[in-house]
Amino acid sequence: MGEEIEKSSTALEFEIGGGRKISDFSSVRMLTSVGIQILLSRRLNALIATGAMIVPSSLYFLLKTFVVKPFYLKRERQKAMEKSERSSAQVREAREAASKAQKLLENVATRKKNKQMERNGLVITKAIYGNNKAFKKRNESREVENDLASQVLDVTVPLNFLVDDSGQLKLHRGVKKSGIMGFCDPSPEESKQLYVEYIYGGQRCEVLVDDYDELLIPQEVPLILLLRFVHQCNVSAKGAYDAERE
Repeated sequence: MGEEIEKSSTALEFEIGGGRKISDFSSVRMLTSVGIQILLSRRLNALIATGAMIVPSSLYFLLKTFVVKPFYLKRERQKAMEKSERSSAQVREAREAASKAQKLLENVATRKKNKQMERNGLVITKAIYGNNKAFKKRNESREVENDLASQVLDVTVPLNFLVDDSGQLKLHRGVKKSGIMGFCDPSPEESKQLYVEYIYGGQRCEVLVDDYDELLIPQEVPLILLLRFVHQCNVSAKGAYDAERE
């Protein structure tokens, strides 16, 4: 809001104005010019003089409150809705792409899983990636709330696919997990975590890591489990060799 005042010997003229930026390319401005004649008379009408000072500022306040501000708020709500719709469409497309990628990985992931089960090695039983608020709710109820289920993604298949032959899974630090094949970003602009349930050496475990943190499971391999794994690998190799000889 700004004012400019011009004076002369017979009149007082001033301008009151203000403006608001509606968008990057448009704005609304209002400017009121008021002139007051100065009468060289001993009589002064206080009511007229007071009205001449109050009416312009009151008019500006009313226009700003009931015209400009509601229009601005409506415009902001409309922009927020459009942004939300675009984001929802992008998430749906990303989910479809992740689903197609998981189908490509499924056969190999199943073979790796069965192989690890035979060796009593690493088997991913459940993996969920998404909005960390869903996992906070889960800690309270042990299940993901329905209103947050759309903000998480089941990634059990791609993690089983990434288990190497030695029975270990490693996701490097500093790499956003939504970029992994079979993953996607189910909750843009929200902090995300990865929750994993797995079995290793007959023991059930779980781990929760942030989006950019390293995931290494199992973290520590007990010597007895390592020896058991090596023995089972030797037995499997010997069985395959004997089968070929027969």
